[in-house]
Amino acid sequence: MKVLVPVKRVLDPYVKVRVKQDKSGVDLSNAKMAMNPFCEIAVEQAVRLKEQGVASEVVVVSAGPQQSQETLRTGLAMGADRGVLIPTDVALEPLAIAKLLKAVVDKEDPGLVLMGKQAVDGDNNQTGQMLAALLGWAQGTFISKVELQDGAAQVTREIDGGLETLQVKLPAVLTVDLRLCEPRYASLPNIMKAKKKPIDTHSPEDLGVDVTPRLQVSRVEEPPARQAGIKVESVQELVKKLHEEAKVI
Repeated sequence: MKVLVPVKRVLDPYVKVRVKQDKSGVDLSNAKMAMNPFCEIAVEQAVRLKEQGVASEVVVVSAGPQQSQETLRTGLAMGADRGVLIPTDVALEPLAIAKLLKAVVDKEDPGLVLMGKQAVDGDNNQTGQMLAALLGWAQGTFISKVELQDGAAQVTREIDGGLETLQVKLPAVLTVDLRLCEPRYASLPNIMKAKKKPIDTHSPEDLGVDVTPRLQVSRVEEPPARQAGIKVESVQELVKKLHEEAKVI
């Protein structure tokens, strides 16, 4: 079974976000970029499925600027077999990404799409669900555990009330949560091997997808600075301030 893993190039989550002076967006100039953490988990799980003999091939795919090739190389160094790059300088929205991924799925014919539940830049949590709808496939979201057997996936997903276990028929789209697994560090030999692994390139036009944005960002602002705390002399004073000033009790 072939497993397709979409990955996204995002601002390193450990770097402080800077807003552009004109408030038009996030300043990415000279910023450190990395693979989206949820995508890393999806790649790790796909590689583990291959190591277990469940998957025969792992293909990573990324849509975005040409530098997204570096993100694909990271996935290849972790153990993926091939990469697919969809280069575009357009700011892609979830629906456009889902349409691009559908076109890639139609070409690659995987038995499973394993992807992060969301990207840490947009935090939309929409692409996986949209892709499943476009494909007409079963879906499982917020996955913290997965087992594949007999043409189905038994998944454990995190919900407000605890954990829910579902069985979905393959092919399916699964979006993964942080607790699924711990991504491995790519070794130096694997990083060198990744440079020789193939990466196919398809433009949005080749895939027949219009990626013109449907939304316009009007303004981006940093959150207000956190106010300094105060000390109180007694529990009674604390309760009074929480009730009268903070109005939380």
